[in-house]
Amino acid sequence: MSRPVQFNTNVKVVEMPEGYSGEGFFATSFDKVIGMARKNSIWPLPFATSCCGIEFMATMAAHYDLARFGSERIGFTPRQCDLLMVMGTIAKKMGPVLRQVYLQMAEPRWVIAQVIPVDVYVPGCPPRPEAILDGVMRIQDLVGQESLRRRHSDRYKDLMNSYGIQ
Repeated sequence: MSRPVQFNTNVKVVEMPEGYSGEGFFATSFDKVIGMARKNSIWPLPFATSCCGIEFMATMAAHYDLARFGSERIGFTPRQCDLLMVMGTIAKKMGPVLRQVYLQMAEPRWVIAQVIPVDVYVPGCPPRPEAILDGVMRIQDLVGQESLRRRHSDRYKDLMNSYGIQ
């Protein structure tokens, strides 16, 4: 008698970073290990206004399940999160509040938003959960490939200064 339950045979395993391997050991660079760890453990901070907040709730629900991407720990304090997800219309009056939340986040930090330095832009009004998941996957690619020293470069500091951020 066959079993009524079917198992998922298309399981995707995270690829190892480039390095040297042998019998019982694996060696790679520190940047690649840190990038892989950050990529698969992003802590998002939702900043939702209007109907876009409802779409974000759908992204966290069982059908789309943002937790599959290592983002299951949603934080509501900027000091514990590293991905700011701004969903909704940000008016001029809300801009300084959003900027203050961004500044309270610890480095390194990434953003899916407008008004502040943006790493990934997700279009739509409101954005569909599929688009939000695509944005999170693009952030993961960015996080996994980012050098530990990128944020100390002159180009990055000039970008922050152009937004008035020290």
